[in-house]
Amino acid sequence: MAEIKKVTARGKTRYRFVVDIGADPVTGKRRQLTVTTDTKTEAENEQARIRHQRATGTFVAPSKATVAQLVALWLASATRDVEVATKRSYEDAMRYVVAHLGTKLVQKLTEEDVESLIDWMLTSARRIGGKPGTGLSVRTVSLTLGRLRAALNLAIRRGLVARNVADHVTIPRQARKADKVRRKARTPWTEDEVKVFLAHVSTDRLYAVMLLSLMGLRPAEVCGLRWSDLDLTTGTLSVEITRTLVAGEVIEKDTKSEAGDRALPLPDIALKALKAFRKRQAAERLAAGEGYESSGRVVVDELGAAVKTDWLRRRAYERMASAEVRKVRLYDARHACLSWMANNGVPDTVVSAWAGHADLGFTKRIYVHPDPQSLKAGSDKLAEFLG
Repeated sequence: MAEIKKVTARGKTRYRFVVDIGADPVTGKRRQLTVTTDTKTEAENEQARIRHQRATGTFVAPSKATVAQLVALWLASATRDVEVATKRSYEDAMRYVVAHLGTKLVQKLTEEDVESLIDWMLTSARRIGGKPGTGLSVRTVSLTLGRLRAALNLAIRRGLVARNVADHVTIPRQARKADKVRRKARTPWTEDEVKVFLAHVSTDRLYAVMLLSLMGLRPAEVCGLRWSDLDLTTGTLSVEITRTLVAGEVIEKDTKSEAGDRALPLPDIALKALKAFRKRQAAERLAAGEGYESSGRVVVDELGAAVKTDWLRRRAYERMASAEVRKVRLYDARHACLSWMANNGVPDTVVSAWAGHADLGFTKRIYVHPDPQSLKAGSDKLAEFLG
């Protein structure tokens, strides 16, 4: 530690020392800190404090790093070895942080600032994917808050701040309650609705595709399916590749997890529909001649081109409208399949494996919903018990 020197300016004597405080965690440049006090004792005390904090790893040097700079630093570190879709989700989450708090100095950031970010996101931060100026979903806000906490943890490790001001910030209870009501209102199809829809599309070109969606496959898994993943002799389907849209770019990758890579026995109705669909594609190939694109995908347009998840959704919604059934997300169709299996005696482990989940509890908690038929069965059993 440098010696304390006496300095005189404008007739006043003060005490000063200069200490090397290492590289700037954002720019990487070496820095020195100059400390000036009114008395030698104050200088000695401050020098002792800095020496102790540097020895214990708790020293925080003054910095002009902004929240935007911290976000850039964290993104560079957090996205070094992740998939494109994950990288994009991190960037999207932190875009709100930069928009609302980007110019704020990291060392001046407070819990109130983070709460202000949360309130803004819940009320008026939306720019795309809905009406501009409205609030975002609780899930989106939660993801952003989690990423901000991670960035501030990095700031602690790099010596920018002493504590994480986002650690104890929470999403307001009222917002979480309202979100729960909205999610509860978004219920999967009942068994009767599924039957009405399937009867309506039974002669449709995309009948087999709609069956795949109602078998519990994710939209990206349906779009990624190749004919080489199907064994139409034994009646099995292997889920290995997903095909989805990320920020306007088509991304093809392995399934979400090891559990997601799975082989499923095809129900007879789906096997029959897939065989018919393959024959239909062969006829379309002959009719189109050189204009046909042999993509090898199961789900293709009339000229053989592979499709994206938004293409699949639009066509599913068109058929829901013409069938005059309640419009649901394709993910809700997945929920309907897994709920029906769980509510009709299929073992939990089988339901989870069919869904491609490693966590059995997650499947039951998120995807399995009691339907009116299963509740009626429960009522009948109670009637037997109660006499």
